[in-house]
Amino acid sequence: MSTRGPSYIQASNNNMGKLIDMIRQDVRFGDSLKACMNCGVCTAICPAAEFYDYDPRRICDTVQRGDVEEIERLLKSDTIWYCGQCLSCKTRCPRGNVAGELISVLRTVSQKMGYFRSSEKGLQQMSLMKSLQQNILDIGYCVYPDRVDPAYHPEQGPVWEWFHEHIADVAPRLGANYHGEGPGALRDIPKEDLVEVRRIFEVTGGMELKAAVLPTEGNEN
Repeated sequence: MSTRGPSYIQASNNNMGKLIDMIRQDVRFGDSLKACMNCGVCTAICPAAEFYDYDPRRICDTVQRGDVEEIERLLKSDTIWYCGQCLSCKTRCPRGNVAGELISVLRTVSQKMGYFRSSEKGLQQMSLMKSLQQNILDIGYCVYPDRVDPAYHPEQGPVWEWFHEHIADVAPRLGANYHGEGPGALRDIPKEDLVEVRRIFEVTGGMELKAAVLPTEGNEN
């Protein structure tokens, strides 16, 4: 797997060069941006581009040109958080670029540098880490019914409120192994498996990223 990317993105020792270094050093970078020719196919196929002021072609071009000032603006904007990670772009790019993967690289750099705090969509990452990531670490699930409290999710409506209240009776009827041992949906994840999940987070940098996004909480859990 190549991690070099376009040769004309030059690194330097100043803060601007640091951004380029961080992008280039991400193992995903080399395969996400090889040589964009600005055809715009990624934007044409992108579902997010239909609903937002979002142009993956322009993002690829900005990174490929090494326009550090524009990259910094991207990292501080809502733009990089519009991508839904469907990777439709991957299937259509004639050069084999993956704009969605490049967006993932930019998101990581934005989080590590603290730039995500400058945008509304970026700030949502704090809530996601406090909820979804913490759920994975605590119970092994991104989303678990017990933790989707109707009081905090009124958009779920009265049906969810009823289900949440009666889940212990209803879930087994639907085939779930609710808080049970062994296989089945909604089963309890064994503690030794949760230890392994946490270890994966540690080895892959997930806990380090958590500490960057939630600096006051990153070392507590």
